[in-house]
Amino acid sequence: MELASTIHHDGDGGVADDLETVRGTTRWIQQQTGDTTPQEFLTGELVADEELRDEIVGVRRAVRALFARVLSPAPPSPADAHRLMPADEALAHLNAAAARELVAPQLEWPAERAPAARLLSAEGDPRVRLVAALARDAVDFLSGPEREQLRACHAPRCVRYFIKSHGRQEWCKPSCGNRARVARHYERTRGTAGQG
Repeated sequence: MELASTIHHDGDGGVADDLETVRGTTRWIQQQTGDTTPQEFLTGELVADEELRDEIVGVRRAVRALFARVLSPAPPSPADAHRLMPADEALAHLNAAAARELVAPQLEWPAERAPAARLLSAEGDPRVRLVAALARDAVDFLSGPEREQLRACHAPRCVRYFIKSHGRQEWCKPSCGNRARVARHYERTRGTAGQG
């Protein structure tokens, strides 16, 4: 979800792209945390270049296209509606990115804790590992149970996808709900004023 959310409302009625520049991509990489983000990405050692930025944006395009497929026939995010990658191309792109790093599961079982699995990689290039990890995360999400709760936020000017966490949730965050209510109120009062 973090990768898909690098496209978001900019606060001024437009769309912001955190990965638009190499500097922005480096900043985003360095802000990531989680089980799939190798330690060298967290310590600021990895600096993006144009090639890495393009690879990450390619995975994001595939993910957002597949998110739109999950939502179909409901509309996708407005940010993607006019430029979605075809679903078969998105699948091939995501699978190819995930396959760039060969990994093997390893079991760790400390005496004082429960066993845990982790993935061990023989890949030496941290850029390849990052792109593959992002793609594997997307594969895990799209093949998992949370996929059924995926929604596109359709509040005015919002372009995010989100995981619906309760039955009545319609927006990605409260501020989007507020914007949607204000827009509905405006439309109602404008319609009433026009009738008078």
